[in-house]
Amino acid sequence: MSTAPTSEPDTAEYGLPKGQFGKPLHTILHISDTHFVESGELLYDTIDSDANLARLFQGLKKSSIRPDALVFTGDMADTGAPDAYARLRALVEPVCRHYGAQLIWLMGNHDSRPEFRRGLLDLEPTQESVDQVFDIGGLRLIGLDSTVPGHHYGEITDEQLDWLADQLRTPAEHGTLIGLHHPPLPSPLGLGVLIELRDQERLERVVAGTDVRAILGGHFHYTSHATFAGGIPVSVASATCYTEDLNAIYPNARGVNGAQSYNLVHVYSDRVLHSVVPIGSFPTVHELTPEILKAFAERTKEGQAKMIGRADATEDVETILAD
Repeated sequence: MSTAPTSEPDTAEYGLPKGQFGKPLHTILHISDTHFVESGELLYDTIDSDANLARLFQGLKKSSIRPDALVFTGDMADTGAPDAYARLRALVEPVCRHYGAQLIWLMGNHDSRPEFRRGLLDLEPTQESVDQVFDIGGLRLIGLDSTVPGHHYGEITDEQLDWLADQLRTPAEHGTLIGLHHPPLPSPLGLGVLIELRDQERLERVVAGTDVRAILGGHFHYTSHATFAGGIPVSVASATCYTEDLNAIYPNARGVNGAQSYNLVHVYSDRVLHSVVPIGSFPTVHELTPEILKAFAERTKEGQAKMIGRADATEDVETILAD
C-alpha cells in the first residue's frame, strides 16, 4: 500500500509543466448530514453513520489532501442525542489536530440547539440561534443558523439578516464563504418544497454585491450546484449517512444506502473550485504512479509520447518501466 505524501507534490519533480493556476490559498473539507444516532443503534436499522464518517477519514489519510478547515453543514445528530455529539467529537477532533485544521460545526434541522451548543461548542444549552464568524487564514466563513426548532424547513430572521449585513460591510482579505444547512436552491424533488429555505430573496438582497464568493449548504442528501444573488456559486454537499435517489417518481422520496460523498473546496485568488469525493474504495482501472512519472521525466519527448500511450493502456507498471 502506498504512503500518502506529507506535503503537496512538486510537479517539477516528475517532469510535468507548471500549472497555470498555482496552489490554492485554502483547502476545505465540506461535510454534511452525518446523522449520528444513539450509541449501539443504526440509522433506519441499516446505516452505520459512525463507520461511514470514519471511512471518509480513512480515505483522506491515504490522499495528498491537507485541509485548512473541516466545515460540517448541519444534521450532525439525527435526533440531537448527547452521546451522538460526544462520539462525533471523539472521531473528528483528532483528525483536525493531525492536520492543524480548523473545525466548524453548523446547525441542522435534526440537531437540537441546546445539545448542539453544549455537545459541540461547549456553550450554555439554550435555544439561542447559533450564528458564527470564523477566520481561516484570511478567508472569512460566516455560519448562519437556518433552522426552525421543530420544523424541517429553513428560515433566516430579520435579526440574523441585519447581523449578516453588518458583518459583510467590511470585506475580508480573501473574501467570504457563507455556510448554512438549508441551501438557497430549488430541488428537482417535488417534495423539496416542504424542506426548503423560505423567503430566499431576503438573503439575496443582503449578499448581492458583497465579497461573498460561495455559499456552502447541506440538507438535501445529494450533491447540487447553482448560482444565487447574481452569480454567487452555491454548493451542496451530499450526506455521509444515506442519499436521496433523484430517480424517484413524484411524489415519492426514496433514501438509499449508496453514493455517499463529501465536497472538497479549493479557494484560489480568483475562483472557488468545488469537487465531489465519493466515500469508499473502488477497483483501480488505471494509475500513473510516482515511479511511472519519474521514468517519464527521464525520457526524451518521443519516449514520453510512447510511454503515455502505453500508460493509458492496461500494461502493468513493471512492463512499462522495464522498456
